[in-house]
Amino acid sequence: MSLKESQQQVDNWIKNHGVRYFNELTNMAQLTEEVGEVARIIARRYGEQSEKESDKNKDLGEELADVMFVVLCLANQTGTDLETAFEKKLQIKTERDHDRHHNNDKLKG
Repeated sequence: MSLKESQQQVDNWIKNHGVRYFNELTNMAQLTEEVGEVARIIARRYGEQSEKESDKNKDLGEELADVMFVVLCLANQTGTDLETAFEKKLQIKTERDHDRHHNNDKLKG
């Protein structure tokens, strides 16, 4: 599924199941909350913190999807074409960083 299709699917969901989009500030706060949930899983599962019993059944994919959903909401309500923006960003990063990481001694074995 393309990002355009994902944005449309979220918009359809909001129209059919939600009352309306939360305002941008509320969605930004929601995004921060969802990113925090991803960070908690990563820190405890892959980092040095011990994982609490209550966190062991948390689904990282589901939490990442929550982040994506809110990002898609923000894109929709601000008129941002994420597919075009992502393609542009990837091109910029490709040109800017083509050799940068290969030349980074910190990344070498």
